[in-house]
Parts: sequence; C-alpha cells; structure tokens
Amino acid sequence: MSHSFRVSPTYNVTHEQDSEYSIQLNRWFLKPIGAWPNSANKPVSITEKLLYRCIQFICHSLIAFTIVPCVLYIIFEPNVHLKLKAFGPMIHWLMGGVNYCSLLLRGYEIRKCVDHMRTDWRHVNSAYDRELMLKNAKFGRFVSAFCAIFMQGGVCSYSIITSFTPAIVQIGNVTITMHQLPCPFYTELVDARFSPTNEIVLVLQLLSTIIVNTVTVGACSLAAVFAMHACGQLNILMVRLDELVDVSSIKSEHKTTRRKLTAIVEHHLRTLSFVSQIETVMHQICLVELMGCTTDMCMLGYYTITEWKLHDTKNLLTYFTIFIAMSCNIFIFCYIAEILTDQCQKVGDVTYMTNWYQLHHKIAIDLILIISRSNAVIKITAGKMIQLSIATFGDVMKTAFAYLNILRTVAT
Repeated sequence: MSHSFRVSPTYNVTHEQDSEYSIQLNRWFLKPIGAWPNSANKPVSITEKLLYRCIQFICHSLIAFTIVPCVLYIIFEPNVHLKLKAFGPMIHWLMGGVNYCSLLLRGYEIRKCVDHMRTDWRHVNSAYDRELMLKNAKFGRFVSAFCAIFMQGGVCSYSIITSFTPAIVQIGNVTITMHQLPCPFYTELVDARFSPTNEIVLVLQLLSTIIVNTVTVGACSLAAVFAMHACGQLNILMVRLDELVDVSSIKSEHKTTRRKLTAIVEHHLRTLSFVSQIETVMHQICLVELMGCTTDMCMLGYYTITEWKLHDTKNLLTYFTIFIAMSCNIFIFCYIAEILTDQCQKVGDVTYMTNWYQLHHKIAIDLILIISRSNAVIKITAGKMIQLSIATFGDVMKTAFAYLNILRTVAT
C-alpha cells in the first residue's frame, strides 16, 4: 500500500477529540485524587488551586491514617504470624503513598508529555497516520481499563470481604463482635474494637483503599498511554522510511529527497525525546512497583499456604485474585517497556531494509546515523537500575517464590 508523503505541516481538524480520546482515562483516574497536572496554557483560579491542595491533603491524610497505625501494630505485636499477616497490606498502602508523592512531584513532566501528545495529534499528516495513532491509543486505553478492573476489583474485594467478616474479640471477661479491618490498627492509639470507632476506622480505611488503588491504576495507565503513543509515532516513522525510497523519490530532485530525510530525522529525534520523558516520569514508580509487588506476591503465597488447612474459600479466592492483579500489574509495565524498546530498535532494521542503494550516495550515507541512533535505545527502567522487559517479569516471579521459600523456612 502506498501512502503519500507530505513534507509541509498540516493540521488534524479532529485533533482535540483524538487527543482527548487518548488521555481521557488518565484524567479520570488522576483528577479525583488531585494528581492530574493543570494545563500550562489555561490559567488556574485560586479556588481551583485550593481545591487541589485540599484533595491532596485529604489523600495524604487517609493514606497516613492507615499506614502509621499498621506500622506500630507490626512493631509492637508479639505474635510473628500476626506481624506477617499485617505486613502485606502495609506494603500495598506504602507503595500507594510513595507513588502518590511521585505523581505529584512529576506533575510538570507529566504535563510536558501530555502537551507533547496533543501537538503530535494536531500535526497528523494523513488519514493513515491518524489510523495508526488511534490504533495504538485504543490499545493504551484497553490496558488502562484492564489494570483498573483488576486492581480495583482485586484489592477492593479483599477489603470488602474482610470488613464484612465479623471478628470475635475477648476483652477481659467481655466478648464482643466487631468488623474486621482490612489493615490492622494499633489499639493504643485508638481502640478500634468498639462501636462506633470500629465503623469510622473501617470507612476511612476503605476510602484509603480506593485512593491507593487509584494511584496504582493511574500510574500504570500513564505508562501504557505514553508508551503506546510513542509506538504510534515510531510506526509512522517507519512508514516514512518505506516511502523515502520509491520510484518517485528516485526520479525526484535531490533537494526533495533531502527534505524528506530531514523531516524523518526530526520526527525520530522528537519521538526519542518523548521516550526519554517517559523514562523520567516512570522510573521511580516502576522501582516502587517492582519491589512492592514482589514482596506482596511473596506474602500472598505465604498467606495461602498458612490458611490452606482452614479451607476458607473466601480468603483463598481473594488472595488468588490479588496475586493475579499484582502479577498483571508488573507484567503490564514490563510488556509495554519491551514493546517500546523493540519498536525503537526496529527503526534501524527498517532503515537498513529500505532500497537505500538506489538513493544518492550522500543521502544513503546519512541513513547510517539513523541506524546508529536506533541502536542506542532509551530503555524504560526501574530506578535507572533494572531494565524492564519480559525477562524482568520472569525474574520478579522467580524472586517472589524464592522469598516465599525463605519465609516458610524461617516462619515455620
């Protein structure tokens, strides 16, 4: 299929709808928790700023309200099994708190990425380019929705099932029935065993559950949408490379071909700059997710083994659901990083596979620079230390089960 190559800038008349389609879910996830950055071109009123600050303060407070009593519970609880039982939920809330801070601190970089995407949508050259970008945007939305369903469904189901499971507590000579809390609470701070304190603490913990899950979903959806947009731009770039050498190019003037090559190089550098921005935004979040999910999967395996004899179907099913959600979360980060790395390297392969020998020798030599730049791939990493890939996902799973074996040996 042949697609016309346009060197002069054109504008996509539906760019606002297209860019909105690509980032819509991200805004839905992040705006309610005050983590969606304000537009640089749109002035923000004092009321909006105060509202955002209030939302962020409430979210920080709810997360801290769950984490701090749980940490104190782990420190002062003498029973090792109960300590380990509380450790898994605490890690999940801690991950959410750290990632929430990362999203707020990286607000400027996130806004730059969003503005970059809007500009790309505005300068779409042809209907075929728009189709390629929409295809990748659709996949990014699918990944975002998938992550939201699994993360919210898995962890929220655990919290709801736990809260509706009554716990019988012996206090002196009195036996009371209370709602079991999703995350253990240090009773020396506030005695959450009695009503109505028990119900208040339960509601606040459920609200914090929604917040930390939304943070995880929002971070994952940002990574997916940004990476898929970059892949769309690289696909367009490869189409341009295919069109660089055709019958019309061979017969055209040297200046026309040079102008086409200039546009390709500028497009390539712009896309690589966007990939570098994605790495800046995501590397801290990816490190937290990698370490936290590895620990949580280890703990979930331990909970499943220790409670298998009790034949508690509800808890076992919930643990399995959360384990699948954590696995999918890590897999999504690793998968999209692998796709992005492959697409960056593929640009060099496509450049070499063109009929470059039919070009003028001065232009053909310039293609070497594109191939060389494609080999120096900007990788998506966890903390700028661990490159994310499918192999990394396998290592995470092996590490989680290795930790589980050590934990079983030590705790039993």
